[in-house]
Amino acid sequence: MHQLQRTIDAIRPPDGSAHRAALQRLADQARPQGSLGILEPLAARLAAIAGSLDVRFQNKVIVTCAGDHGVVTEGVSLFPQEVTPQMVYNFVQGGASVSVLAAHAGATVRVADLGVNHDFPPDLPIFHCKIGKGTANFSRQPAMTREQAIRSLEAGIEIVNHLVDEESMDLLGTGDMGIGNTTPSSAIIAAFSGLPVATVTGRGTGIDDAMLKNKIAVIERALALHRPDPSDALDVLAKVGGFEIGGLAGLVIGAAARGIPVLCDGLISTAGALIACELAPAAKAYLFASHNSVEIGHRCMLERMGLTPLLNLDFRLGEGTGAAVAMHLLDAATRVLAEIKTFAEVGIANAQEG
Repeated sequence: MHQLQRTIDAIRPPDGSAHRAALQRLADQARPQGSLGILEPLAARLAAIAGSLDVRFQNKVIVTCAGDHGVVTEGVSLFPQEVTPQMVYNFVQGGASVSVLAAHAGATVRVADLGVNHDFPPDLPIFHCKIGKGTANFSRQPAMTREQAIRSLEAGIEIVNHLVDEESMDLLGTGDMGIGNTTPSSAIIAAFSGLPVATVTGRGTGIDDAMLKNKIAVIERALALHRPDPSDALDVLAKVGGFEIGGLAGLVIGAAARGIPVLCDGLISTAGALIACELAPAAKAYLFASHNSVEIGHRCMLERMGLTPLLNLDFRLGEGTGAAVAMHLLDAATRVLAEIKTFAEVGIANAQEG
């Protein structure tokens, strides 16, 4: 049996009794019920995942998965592919946007090379998980083989297992880096949803109207050529996905199997999360949407998974930036549950019971 299937089979539902106890404590706190909005159900979900009413995240990690895409030769991005490895070095050196935001949230950024078209030094402190030097141009042939799709997922699972076993990770954020990767992400949601490509495809790095029209046509041509099966997530990933998107999906499945909450970032990270949830619906209980990206396809992905984004920041960067900012909300939710006193604890008459 593949490691992938074993990991999917290992996912268990969160602790229902802890969830109920959390909801009761929130209702009993010395304030009007529901007055802290989304922090309340957020706190209860985190309590259920941890099996505790006092959740404390001590080892937060954002894993930024990197990969290149053959489809960039079709003119779908403003930036050349050479930017991908340059940004990987920037992450390692701590100079990227996610590096700064993660540090502010008390998180560590770790980069994983799933498919960058570059030979990194073997001693570079990243996860060396290269499946290939970029995917094939999926407008003309499948992006990868089915076996490569499985390997990319299993690479993400292995990263999680390492981080949990060796570094005691207790909260995972997902991020991405890869020039051209909004194109496979839009193709993925179009394949699953059946929605017109134009309604799920955005401007990525800021392409103009002519490039957007071309990008839509490229995706439409690919879907017509390959006809990915929406009932088979591996088929969708293999035909129009990316190596880093497979890695991101593996991160979600691996974290769910280890009982670790996952904050996914924007369009590309959520494409990975969508692949994960199509393969393993039980993983959704561990998944949190950090924000609502400017990219229009992102909303369609979140709706398909039934996830409500925690923030609306007009972000469109990726890297894990949204996940880093949302980590502050998760910390706040845990403190709300554990530290706000109940009416009984402070000896105040509960008007809500009168």
